[in-house]
Amino acid sequence: MATLRVATYNIHKGVQGLGPGRRLEIHNLAHAVEQFDADIVCLQEVRRHHRKLERQFTRWPDLDQAGYLSPEGYESVYRTNATTRHGEHGNALLSRWPVIDVQHSDVSDHRFEQRGLLHVNLLVDGIEMHAIVVHFGLIHASRERQVQRLGAYIQSTVPAGAPLIVAGDFNDWGAQLLRPMSAMDLHTFEGIRLATYPSRLPLLHLDRVFVRGLRLVSAKVPHGRVWSRMSDHLPLIAELEL
Repeated sequence: MATLRVATYNIHKGVQGLGPGRRLEIHNLAHAVEQFDADIVCLQEVRRHHRKLERQFTRWPDLDQAGYLSPEGYESVYRTNATTRHGEHGNALLSRWPVIDVQHSDVSDHRFEQRGLLHVNLLVDGIEMHAIVVHFGLIHASRERQVQRLGAYIQSTVPAGAPLIVAGDFNDWGAQLLRPMSAMDLHTFEGIRLATYPSRLPLLHLDRVFVRGLRLVSAKVPHGRVWSRMSDHLPLIAELEL
């Protein structure tokens, strides 16, 4: 294959709204993920289970959200970042290519924000490739330390010559992480507006795809009322060249 399509999407745990207006969006999100027609889908804020919401919504899927969102023929991988009173949530990766290995690394910077790296080793068209799904913290100093931990993790676990994708919600509204990521030879789309947050009036470029050993070809962010209803983020879909 000549190109690889990668999507990253913060799905806001499959639920939108507050109070009586809260609504379940996981079924619509499943259709959206299928429409991506992506080789790799990186997801953040994915629920494994939530006892209270499972009782509230009669149409809550029987599968965990990663499994439910996985199109037919894809493999789904999920690892927990945060455990709460009623359940847990974390990062997930869906792949139409075989999964070789899965690892998880805790990069929480303080007890109020539980964060992690989901590292999936894939075999893409006979090429061994690594994908890391991230969801960094809300405080800039935390994000700086999490980038440093990401770099140390990559150095210790990812072979230097292996193609690498790092995608997710970086919460980096000031684009201050571009320089330290570039120092790790991880590059993203620059000079084009790819705002993904908030979904109703996107102003901030929080969601990104970084690559090493691949070529960035193009990227897009779908817009419209349907997309703005499903999550507080919009998805980012990137085309890469092997």
